[in-house]
Amino acid sequence: MALDLLEKIKDFHFKINQNRKLGSAVLIKYILKELFLYFFISFVFFFMVFFVNQILLIAESLLKNKVPLWDVTRLLICYFPSIIAQSAPYATFVGFLMCLGRMMSDNEILVFRASGFSFHYIFVPVVVLGLIISLLSFVVNDYFLPLGSINATKISKEIFSATPSVELESNTIKNLNGSKIAIGEVKDRDISDIIFFQTDKNGDDRLIISGNSQVLDEKIPGLMMQIKMGDPFISSFKDHNQGDYEVLKSDEVLLNIFDTTVVSSVTGPLNPDQMTSLDLGREINKMKEEGRTEKRVMNAYKMIFNRKFSIPFASIFFSILSLSLAFLFGKHNGQTIGLILGLIICVLNWAMLIMGQLFSTRNGFDGFWAMWIPNFLLGGIGIGLYFLIIRK
Repeated sequence: MALDLLEKIKDFHFKINQNRKLGSAVLIKYILKELFLYFFISFVFFFMVFFVNQILLIAESLLKNKVPLWDVTRLLICYFPSIIAQSAPYATFVGFLMCLGRMMSDNEILVFRASGFSFHYIFVPVVVLGLIISLLSFVVNDYFLPLGSINATKISKEIFSATPSVELESNTIKNLNGSKIAIGEVKDRDISDIIFFQTDKNGDDRLIISGNSQVLDEKIPGLMMQIKMGDPFISSFKDHNQGDYEVLKSDEVLLNIFDTTVVSSVTGPLNPDQMTSLDLGREINKMKEEGRTEKRVMNAYKMIFNRKFSIPFASIFFSILSLSLAFLFGKHNGQTIGLILGLIICVLNWAMLIMGQLFSTRNGFDGFWAMWIPNFLLGGIGIGLYFLIIRK
């Protein structure tokens, strides 16, 4: 009798454990499905926001200058990896916050807790999905983004060569491979004022000032555009003797602008944004070994290297914070509050990233901290609030 009773008790406990394992698997699967659904909706939203921003910045000026629609489309496609890398972390935060907030408002979290499941059963799928999003975002950011940047440079060269007026914008200053040109009002191929400044290889400075100028419709291989500067004033200054200068007057001067001066990176060395993290890391180590790189330039490379990791892996820190904030503020209208609160924090995080980059490039602030402080702040607040909640 005693042995039979013992066997029944063991069998009863086994069934309870089996049901609990089945219940936890169903719970985790349900949470992952809901989180991914809200993430996808938020991702589409942020993707469209950043995509429209690119259209306003790039496509509008190109289409205004009658650049073929297919070329504009190709150029915009090259920016897709950048848009995806920017959208993923913010979509993770807003999507997770709305999803978990809704579950709090609908008392689903309360039901999970009443069924004997701890907060950790909710914490694990949130962090795991955040990690998966971070890894996929890193691949896009580290491989496809540099590839898109290189292709965008090539397509830009083709566009500028075919439609030189795209490069000429009213009331702007252009840097042409070391030379600078200030442009007045531009209307079709007519330019009201031009100031051209150049320093040659001997260190001598040359200044050309012209009133009415015109872009010639000449197609010469290797020459992007040719500007006929009317009634120019030309002044040259010697580097070794500033008091020694020449002044020239002429009826007109032809200013030749070669395609390599506008898009020199196509044939020249890659810039840091066009390198993978592995290549950029090797370049930084090479610069350290040579010891000839300016501290400001080295810090800029270091900042870009850390940015390749901090932006995609922000999804993990955002996921932890979303869980804590949803538990705190999601009891009433959690989905709406999650959307509003998520957008506010995303804007603040974006501002911190921009400020970090500015402080790093202009004031020499350490590139590592400039890119990781926003993430550490998000993660610290999220973990702190989470432990505060589970203690209650």
